[in-house]
Amino acid sequence: MRKTLRWLLSLTVLIGTVGAGTATATAATAAAPAGTTADSRAEADIKDRLLAIPGMSLVQEKPVDGYRFFVLNYTQPVDHRHPGKGTFQQRITVLHKSTARPTVFFTSGYNVNTEPTRSEPTKLIDGNQVSMEYRYFTPSRPEPADWKKLDIQQAAADQHRIFTALNGIYAKNWIATGGSKGGMTATYYRRFYPHDMDGTVAYVAPNDVVNDEDSAYDRFFATVGTAECRKDLAAIEREALKRRGEMVDRFQKKAATEGWTFKLAGNADRAYEIMVTDLVFGFWQYQPAATACAEVPKPTASTDSLWSWMDQVGGFDSYTDQGMQPYLPYYYQAGTQLGEPGYAYPNVADLLRYPGINNSRTFVPRDIPMSFDKKAMPDVDRWVRHHAERMMFVNGQYDPWSSEHFEIGKGARDSYVFTVPGGNHGSNITKLKEADRTKATARLLKWAGVTPAAGETAPAAPYNKKLDKQQSQRMPMLRP
Repeated sequence: MRKTLRWLLSLTVLIGTVGAGTATATAATAAAPAGTTADSRAEADIKDRLLAIPGMSLVQEKPVDGYRFFVLNYTQPVDHRHPGKGTFQQRITVLHKSTARPTVFFTSGYNVNTEPTRSEPTKLIDGNQVSMEYRYFTPSRPEPADWKKLDIQQAAADQHRIFTALNGIYAKNWIATGGSKGGMTATYYRRFYPHDMDGTVAYVAPNDVVNDEDSAYDRFFATVGTAECRKDLAAIEREALKRRGEMVDRFQKKAATEGWTFKLAGNADRAYEIMVTDLVFGFWQYQPAATACAEVPKPTASTDSLWSWMDQVGGFDSYTDQGMQPYLPYYYQAGTQLGEPGYAYPNVADLLRYPGINNSRTFVPRDIPMSFDKKAMPDVDRWVRHHAERMMFVNGQYDPWSSEHFEIGKGARDSYVFTVPGGNHGSNITKLKEADRTKATARLLKWAGVTPAAGETAPAAPYNKKLDKQQSQRMPMLRP
């Protein structure tokens, strides 16, 4: 079965915004913001305490009401198994509220956002947030890069060292979280360091146990939504390939104007075919089912309408070198450990010119060797099923990535799997049906050590326009 690459739309309200902006190298120090009081020496000197950690350096402090926000670099071994063989600077951020509050350890699994934002658990427990940039995403990449050192265990060791370094300052309970690849990352971290965190909340985290067995995706696409919506999507995918000539010509002209290139895909025609075969996945991943089905163009639609719809769902820029190169570390991991989803698209099989092109090997330069580790994902899956403790998985009913999700088995304790009815890849605790939302929130608060007393309300932080504004950023293909 062909493997398929697709883009990700990241929702800040759930998992933070990926790669928003580049931190300056200036150590700009902001004054303590309004609402922050120096009740103790520890709170007044939080920046000094952070910078007293060996290997920690300040990139920038940014003002935010009620918090202090730091962009930092932390020195990490390239190889945790052999720490003497080189180091690199890993970028992290700290959204500091109080050392008396619990802390959320967040990662998107990609770049770190250098603007202050709060993940859902951070808001629900009214805590601090430490966010980590995943190794090998620039600028957190060793030079030269030894790609063999990019694996889930090395990344988990990165998190363990950061937690160990900061736990002396933030001594209250810790919760690991992340959405999509960040949810996968939080789960792998818990597998290798099960005693670091007091709880884990993994949102919409795929679990590709056997990379070559992806029938769950075929079942998903055969039943998701309504028959009419599925029929309309199949028809417009065919039409997009029937109009390949004029659409690719427009793609090439757009690329010339924007400075886009196609070295990884090979040419604009090949990139376009990949995009078309991704459309159904991207549609269900993020489009609101209640309204999006009515907006699917008919085969008689104008080329302008078809182009606009495809750009909204998939993003033509995502299928260029400029769209793909920043996410090379993900493609490498998909082809070496994580696996990647595959599904059949018989409705367009007769129109394909490059069957088999849509896979991670295409998007990793040939001078970087790749060998797939078939043991990595089954190991994590077995551990979650039989040893998970204080873990929560939140999935979306209409999210293709939830076709293969983590499950809890015998031996797991105080762990749960929830599904948002009709939810897509932006599913979270708030969107659960009431009974599940109440249960999930109660477990999170207990794990964080902030369970309200009888008659008291939960400690959820009030809405903050800057920290909680929902932002989105499209990312290219195959990206959980």
